[in-house]
Amino acid sequence: MLDLLYFENYPLKKNVHSYCQGDRLIAHDVNSGSLHVLDEGTFNVLKSIEELQELSGSLSVAGLSRVLRQAGKTVKEEELTEILEELEELRKEGTLFSAEAEGVLPVYPAKPIVKAICLHVAHDCNLRCEYCFAGTGAFGGSRTMMDLETGKKGIDFVLESSGHRNHCEVDFFGGEPLLNFGLVKALVEYGRKAGAERGKTIKFTLTTNGVLLTDKIQEFLEQEDISVVLSLDGRPEVHDRMRPYADGRGSYAKVTPLIKQFAAKRPESSAYALGTYYYVRGTYTHFNLDFDQDVLHMADLGIKQISVEPVVAGPEAAYAFQEGDLDKLGEAYDRLGEELLLRRAQGREFNFFHFNVALDQGPCMVKRLSGCGAGHEYVAISPEGDLYPCHQFVGQEIYKLGSLYDENPLQLKEDLVKDFRSAHVYAKPSCRECWARFVCSGGCHAANVSFTQNLTEVYTLGCELQKKRLEVALYVKIKELQDNLEPAPVQDIRC
Repeated sequence: MLDLLYFENYPLKKNVHSYCQGDRLIAHDVNSGSLHVLDEGTFNVLKSIEELQELSGSLSVAGLSRVLRQAGKTVKEEELTEILEELEELRKEGTLFSAEAEGVLPVYPAKPIVKAICLHVAHDCNLRCEYCFAGTGAFGGSRTMMDLETGKKGIDFVLESSGHRNHCEVDFFGGEPLLNFGLVKALVEYGRKAGAERGKTIKFTLTTNGVLLTDKIQEFLEQEDISVVLSLDGRPEVHDRMRPYADGRGSYAKVTPLIKQFAAKRPESSAYALGTYYYVRGTYTHFNLDFDQDVLHMADLGIKQISVEPVVAGPEAAYAFQEGDLDKLGEAYDRLGEELLLRRAQGREFNFFHFNVALDQGPCMVKRLSGCGAGHEYVAISPEGDLYPCHQFVGQEIYKLGSLYDENPLQLKEDLVKDFRSAHVYAKPSCRECWARFVCSGGCHAANVSFTQNLTEVYTLGCELQKKRLEVALYVKIKELQDNLEPAPVQDIRC
């Protein structure tokens, strides 16, 4: 039988997350990644042990029984004994109450291995999106384009700084990168040749608002096997409110047919196959708290790969989230999870990026602790050749890592590299005690800095939304397994 004294030195709440989602009572063992579907009695026992710990109550069967009675959750003595025996078996198996690895911290080489870059080929845009973190494309500077020399230096930088890595990644970004399509074409050709000479492969990605997605450009993206991220916020009125042209006209009518046309060019071998990668990415705001309807609108358009993200904005913005919005956003994720499962059962499936979790695989421990690698494994490069930790830091002088035109461009600013390497889960007080720490990995560095001015303090709303998404994602995974639905694949993450 489980000895409750085990919990004297085992903080249950941070290591086992027990919750109700839909028609399931779920326990997620954080350190092993195991998922358990519970009966009501076992669920009540786990929650009561949590309460005992919080109240510093007697960690005994008598103390546990008292808490259960006070909560109106009476469990017969023989039933409680049986539950505790079953919990002890799971503990011995290592699938429940598993221990957190001690002293595990990310270890990096002395010299940063940068394996991915975001090339800002255009600091200009043909839209004027209300929520744009890039200041409608100029990133707080002048509207300009990257030239060929700088672009080639960027390609050379990632090929050299990636060290022993054979696979590198280059994302063409803006502004709107298709405003500088000639450079994109030239750099893909150059990158293929330069990579082959070094025995390396470059995966190219392009992020676009879709306005310039002509037949010619679509053909190029297909021929060159370039992954594409396309921007669409959902329903026409939602999209047009936040993503207008400079003259105020909405862009939905222009971009939607082009996005549909492009998505149709990449038929999957199965409904969820990652294949030649694309996804449609939207942003939701205070104005569409029912964003699940926007996701379903995109699915109804025939788009299979969908992601929507919460806007990150200060309270002065009309579209920023307000007090009381969090509950409504949680309800939208709940509805979306149920509808996704229903459509999969009906053969009308789509893939929602944030509900993809892998129970039998996943990133290595370094990725689980430190996330995206901004500032030391991934950097953004401005049109002038300046290096920044990621695309959201571009233009912020205090976060400038160096320049492609420095005497030694591979020598990144050491103190900044150290700051970003050190901004892992265990360096963030609120993350150390959080059950979602190994999935969230401490949240987005840029969002954290934007709201707290500190890399090791978290953006609270983003944290809460991340936890809600994970709760629904785990529920979806359970239902897939129990209802024999084909699960969505999770993209491999190279550490």
